[in-house]
Amino acid sequence: MTTDVLLTGFAPFDGAAVNESWEAVRRAAPLLQDEQLVVEIRELPVEFDRAGSLLAVAVRDLRPRLVIAVGLAAGRTAITPERVAVNVRDARIPDNAGASPVDQPVVPDGPVGYFSTLPVKAMTAQLAADGVPGSVSRTAGTYVCNDVFYALQHLLATDADLAGIRGGFVHVPSADVVDSPTAARALAGMARTALDTPVDLHRAGGAEH
Repeated sequence: MTTDVLLTGFAPFDGAAVNESWEAVRRAAPLLQDEQLVVEIRELPVEFDRAGSLLAVAVRDLRPRLVIAVGLAAGRTAITPERVAVNVRDARIPDNAGASPVDQPVVPDGPVGYFSTLPVKAMTAQLAADGVPGSVSRTAGTYVCNDVFYALQHLLATDADLAGIRGGFVHVPSADVVDSPTAARALAGMARTALDTPVDLHRAGGAEH
C-alpha cells in the first residue's frame, strides 16, 4: 500500500515535558486517515545528524508521496511553512545528546541551501482559509529543525530512487499561541493542500527584511 504522507515531529528538548510539533503530528494523522489517506508518523530525536538519518531511513522504507517534517518555534506567533534550508549547524543550546556544533555544515560540500518542494504559499493560503495564523518563513534557524530540513531536501535532491517525492518543513508555535488540536487540524489541511497542489500559487509573499 502506497504511503501518501509521512509526518515527523520531535521529542521534547531543553527541559520541556512535551514538544508541540509531535503533538500536532500525532493528532493530525487520524484526521488524514479518516479521509482514506495512508499516513505514517515518526518522532525524531532532537539530535544533530541522528534525526536526519532516521528520517532518511523512514523515507527510503516508505517511499511516501509527501514528507512534512514539523518542529517547534516557540517564539513565533503563527504556523510557518519554511521556504529554504541552509547548510549550517550553529547551536545556541546543546541538542539532547549534548552536541553544540558551531558553524559546521549539515552536509560537507553540499549546496548552500535547498528550497522546499512543498507549495508553501498554497499551504499558507489554506491556513488563512481555516482562520489559523500563518505565514511563509524564510529561515528554519540553525538548530536541529534546519538540520532535518536540509538533510531531507538533500536526500530528495540526490537519491534518484526517491524521484518525485516532495518534502519540506513546517514550524508550529507554542501551545499558548496555537493549541495542539488547532495545530493538528491546520497540519492536516496543509498536507491535503500539498497533495492536491503540484505547482505553488504565483502570488506575492516576500518581505523587505
